[in-house]
Amino acid sequence: MAANQRIAVGVAVAAVCASSLAGCASGPEASRQGAPGAPQKGPGLPGSVVRLIGDGSTAYTGAQPHLPRPGRLKAGEKPPQFVVFSWDGAGEDSQKLFSRFRQVAKANNATMTFFLSGVYLLPEEKRDLYRPPRHAPGSSDIGFNDAQGIADTVEQARLAWLEGNEIGTHFNGHFCGPDGGVGKWSVDEWKSEISQAKQFVKTWRTNTGMKKAASLPFDYDKELIGGRTPCLEGQKNFVKAASRLGFRYDSSGVNNQEWPKKKDGLWDLSMQLVPFPGHTFEQLTMDYNFMVNQSGTQTQGDPAKFAYWGNEMRDGLLKGFRRAYDGNRAPLVIGNHFESWNGGTYMRAVEDVVKEVCNKPDVRCVSFHQLADWLDAQDPRTLDRLRTLEVGEAPKQGWASFLSSRPAPAPKGVPGAPRP
Repeated sequence: MAANQRIAVGVAVAAVCASSLAGCASGPEASRQGAPGAPQKGPGLPGSVVRLIGDGSTAYTGAQPHLPRPGRLKAGEKPPQFVVFSWDGAGEDSQKLFSRFRQVAKANNATMTFFLSGVYLLPEEKRDLYRPPRHAPGSSDIGFNDAQGIADTVEQARLAWLEGNEIGTHFNGHFCGPDGGVGKWSVDEWKSEISQAKQFVKTWRTNTGMKKAASLPFDYDKELIGGRTPCLEGQKNFVKAASRLGFRYDSSGVNNQEWPKKKDGLWDLSMQLVPFPGHTFEQLTMDYNFMVNQSGTQTQGDPAKFAYWGNEMRDGLLKGFRRAYDGNRAPLVIGNHFESWNGGTYMRAVEDVVKEVCNKPDVRCVSFHQLADWLDAQDPRTLDRLRTLEVGEAPKQGWASFLSSRPAPAPKGVPGAPRP
């Protein structure tokens, strides 16, 4: 599941000011405005005050825009159908898939989760700053980045967050397999990897020398509440580390289409198995897995089959969606990479699915952050009841009867609790 293609190489250092939050300035005013911690007006959010954090790579700008306040299901109310589209190793390169799917989300009433790889904000010449567990300093199975790639990725992450999307983490070097892979890492090694993933996001200005570039508009220590491990390995110790560091969810496993529960204090929001058209087995909701079962280890197989393979993925995801939408209404979790495998057919498939499902009645295409907020707002007894439904099983007596018991009021301070 590694994104084997490195972020594309560019030549110019971009001081990103368009749509910026902290803006760019020159002369004496620039040094005053750029002082870490100095409050500023942020043009990205009219009327908002920006408090730069550290070297100004990130900034506190208040509550995230377009992050809805979750409500609690009423007695007898049918649950909404949640769908999460998520992206491993999110970065903007010459394919411009980050910007493409930001626009797809905006056009279709959706928000998404972008799992940023920390090394995509670390320039090649500073690679030795990365000290991966069980590997030499400066090692990475997905490479590092250059100034243009970092500027472009920061710009997309900034805009994505302002539009209500989530910036999670895919960690750093993407080490898989038995030789020092993440599946063998200890809890302390995972803590180190998480800390470094945060640090590269919080210091990209210093590491690139782009001191006047616009900040990311969030405090990453607070924004970062979940991730997905490379190759879905190492989940057990990662979850232990993440729960101690304040994470709220993990998406590193394989589930059936059933209502989620917590594991070691984190919501288990792993991807799921859905029907695989033309096959007798089910398939994981990820582009990489469809590819492996179609063209094997070749990322560019037979061009004559590209359209057919993309249709298989599209139709499989839609079958999984319909099974939940008409059945138990369990959230559907989909994972992808910004890759043009098999001619980009999987990107087309994902876009088709977004357009098909996100505009339907009762459907909410959300980030993991929003889904975790909604789950936390529910009466635990309601969630327990929902978990009794099997894959694709709708309540025989109907939703009004199935969830007819009046739920207890939300505890004070819990999202969704009635305001005084």
